[in-house]
Amino acid sequence: MNRTPVFRRLTINDVDEILHVEYASFTSPWNRDAFVRELTMNPYAIYIGGELDKKIVAYGGMWIVIDEAHITNIAVLPGYRGLKIGEQLMMKMMETMIVKGVKKATLEVRVSNIVAQNMYRKFGFKNGGIRKSYYTDNYEDALVMWVNLK
Repeated sequence: MNRTPVFRRLTINDVDEILHVEYASFTSPWNRDAFVRELTMNPYAIYIGGELDKKIVAYGGMWIVIDEAHITNIAVLPGYRGLKIGEQLMMKMMETMIVKGVKKATLEVRVSNIVAQNMYRKFGFKNGGIRKSYYTDNYEDALVMWVNLK
């Protein structure tokens, strides 16, 4: 069994697999319509997936507007966590940003999600502020993180 994921840009044909990862990963997941809109109607959206064992086991989404990127979501199926797939996915996303001329990137992460925060710090993200009661499932605060790429 190959342990090195293959990363590729996701399309509307991948929605079912994206939803599988999304629903396994988040307590307040995006619905099908949200992903359909992202993949078909949002000209700023780029989604990258990681395939392993012939299925999408991770995905990340971002919006690139002029020279700034906003990471909308990153998720890895629970059974594939701890294999550094999230880091590999983040590397592919950062490479895409650089190719697209992004100078700054931002994201929000739950204040309780220390594992994700630590991964983002490996890529140079720094704390930028707090969004109070950002998450609608439990009103947890979000930590806003930023990185300068140029």
